[in-house]
Formats: sequence, C-alpha cells, structure tokens
Amino acid sequence: MGKALIIGAGGVAGVVVHKCCQNSDVFEEICIASRTKSKCDALKKKLDGGKTKICTEQVDADNTEELITLINKFNPDIVINVALPYQDLTIMDACLATKTDYVDTANYEPLDTAKFEYKWQWAYRERFEKAGITALLGSGFDPGVTGVFCSYAQKHYFDEIHYIDILDANAGDHGYPFATNFNPEINIREITAKGSYIENGKWIETEPLEVKKVYNFPEIGQKDIYLLHHEELESLALNINGIKRIRFFMTFSQKYLTHLNVLQNVGMTSIVPIDYEGKKIVPLQFLKAVLPDPASLGPRTKGKTNIGCIMRGVKDGVSKNYYVYNVCDHQECYKEVGSQAISYTTGVPAMIGASMVMTGKWKKPGVYNIEEFDPDPFMEALNKFGLPWKESFEPDLVD
Repeated sequence: MGKALIIGAGGVAGVVVHKCCQNSDVFEEICIASRTKSKCDALKKKLDGGKTKICTEQVDADNTEELITLINKFNPDIVINVALPYQDLTIMDACLATKTDYVDTANYEPLDTAKFEYKWQWAYRERFEKAGITALLGSGFDPGVTGVFCSYAQKHYFDEIHYIDILDANAGDHGYPFATNFNPEINIREITAKGSYIENGKWIETEPLEVKKVYNFPEIGQKDIYLLHHEELESLALNINGIKRIRFFMTFSQKYLTHLNVLQNVGMTSIVPIDYEGKKIVPLQFLKAVLPDPASLGPRTKGKTNIGCIMRGVKDGVSKNYYVYNVCDHQECYKEVGSQAISYTTGVPAMIGASMVMTGKWKKPGVYNIEEFDPDPFMEALNKFGLPWKESFEPDLVD
C-alpha cells in the first residue's frame, strides 16, 4: 500500500513499529527517525526480516528544515508523529512544505507553559486544506479511542449525548517507589496543572486534583479517580451533539500522590529554569532524567488498565446510558510487543489512525480531530489489532 515515516523512538514508537509490521499490507515500508539513531536501529533490529521494509534515520524534530529534508528523501505517504507534543508544529510545518499527510497522538503545548489546547493546530486547517493533505489529531487512546467511542455512540445509540465522563484507570504495578507510565515531563505537567471540565458551554476550573471520586471499574475494581483537564474535552464539546457536560478522570494511588506532593514542595516539578553551577536547567527536565524510563517498565509491570467513556443522553426521546471501554493487560502487552499497556494503548491507535488515512477511509484535506470521521472501521480495527472493546447499557455512573 505505502510508506510511513515514524518520528520518535520511545515506548509508544516501539508499539507503532510493531503494529505497522503486523499490518504489512498497508505499511509496506517504514522509516524510524529520532534524535538518537541508535534507538531507531534497536527497533529495526527487533523487527527486520518481515514483509515490512524498515530503515532508520537521525533527525531533530525541532528543526523543520531537517524534517523537510528527511521527508523528501524517504517520500512517505504519511508522517506518524510520536515525538514530544512540543514538536507537533515543526512536524506539521514540514508536512505542509512537502504535502504529506500527518497523524499525532497528543495536541501541541508550548515548552514554557503547561497549556493543553488545540488552537495552535486548528490554525493550520485552511493551509492543510489548500495543500490537499490530511492532518489527523489525537490518534492515541485519550485523546483518540475515547473520541472514536463517543462518535460511535453518537452514530449508533444516541440522538443527543448530554453527559460524557471519560475514565482512565491504570491498576498496574511496576514495583518502583515512584515512576510515570509515559513521558515523565508530560505526565507531571498534566497532573500538576489545574483541572477543568466543560458544563453548559463554559470551562469550569478546579484546583489540581481537587475533585476526587471513587469508581468500581470492570475487571480492576474500585479506584480513586481525580478530575483533570484533558485535550479531547475541547474537541468533543464541539463535535458531539447535545453536550451539557464533559469531564475527564484518571486514577492515582495515594503512594504516587504522596511522592508527587513532596516533589512539588521542593520545586522539582517546576518548568521555570533555574541557575545551577553556571547553567540554566529546568527542574522537571532534570527529574525526568533521573526517573525510570517509561519504555523500561514493560518487564516489571503487572496488572491491567481500563479506559473508556460513560455517556448519558436520549434516543427517540428516551433517556439512555452507555459505557464503552477497553481492558488491557500489562503483561500480555509485554509478551506481544515488549511494552507496558500505557504505551500499547497509545501506539496501537496511532497505527490504526495512520492506516485509516493511508487506505482512504479517512482521507480528506484539512485538519481534523479523530471523532470527525466515521468510527466504524476504526472500531473494527481495534478488535483486530489488540484493543478489543466492551460495552454496557446499565453502567454505574459517576456521581
């Protein structure tokens, strides 16, 4: 079918590479590129010899000209961005310059501000449309699959969806006193920022981790969940009919929160540069360097994740509740692709989203969030490629 350039070589990229090779009818050739070429070479070594042809390159994803040169050299049909969210715009610029389709898993955020919103990428809509290329935003799990879940529910079960609660639960145990399951810098910026949700068309802001609930998750049990701001709230509020309120909750253990609180109190989660021995360093970036690499957690992590959406609305004038979710086992993920479930649940949808664009199922010029496309082929692919979903029409609700 075609060629994909995968930018990034961390835990999520490793899953994307494995899954592209499993879908070799679509991904005939892939190029893995990152700042550290040795990481790309290690991925190539694991998977070489199959039907998908693999090459590697070194590239600085902060440098648009380097990206343009690489894209022109490899000539991919699509760029799969699994680098850092800070690099979304430089990669989008390179795709515009080369008229190459684009997919990512998380929205752009400025390096110096923990601000999660789509305005920077939505500003590219007209330019991508004029260039005749597609940008698919947020094709991870949340954002990503959660958006597809909502559009699937809207298509098949509701006339209007009034309330959405997105629940992200990780019951995995990696054995470390403190570690993050994805990029520590992004993870901690997200958690320590103020929470927010949308109600009656307005953003309601809360203090960080101020709103706590308890929810009994299928297959993993009762967990504490905390309200966070999350990027898909912004797009779903625009693209799902009838929204009155939409919230996002994530689980954290008390041990995790205690460590995080101490790190905050001593300034280690700050993104404001400080002087250290004549150099400027960002405390959070230093903390990232000393914490375990999320890509190394796979062989240690046991337990399951449960991520899904609880929706309430109406169909033919009758009130209706619906819960759709995926349960993923950390150890099963490691057996298959050598990663823990957090990387797996992000990497699989990134491959699927790219395949939707490459095969023409989701191909139209412009910049789109994932819920703006037909959800059915994506939902089918989730079952095929390792993220089977389950549904309930009598779920427990979040009060």
